[in-house]
Amino acid sequence: MLETTHCTLSTDTLAIYEKKFKAISDQKRLQIMNILSNKGAMCVGDLAPLVDMTQSKLSYHLKILLDADLLERETSGTWSFYQLNQVELNQLLSDELCCLFKPEN
Repeated sequence: MLETTHCTLSTDTLAIYEKKFKAISDQKRLQIMNILSNKGAMCVGDLAPLVDMTQSKLSYHLKILLDADLLERETSGTWSFYQLNQVELNQLLSDELCCLFKPEN
């Protein structure tokens, strides 16, 4: 039998997870993340035609993902390149979060 432990997360920690899950609860943002996972860092101009949206609408979605710390942005001159924040994505199903879904002993 697997041993489970109970944990209680603070309200602040729960709010952080809520923001991340809200950010990925949109089909277009999931599509953006999928493209970035396959192609690596991209600028808005190259990414916009792949997701069939204007640069301004894409920037709106990128900001939500950035605010949730799911993307990283690197600026080079006037260009901004976006890539997935693998550390944050790997933590979405971390032991800390998974304990919320395990029964208490």
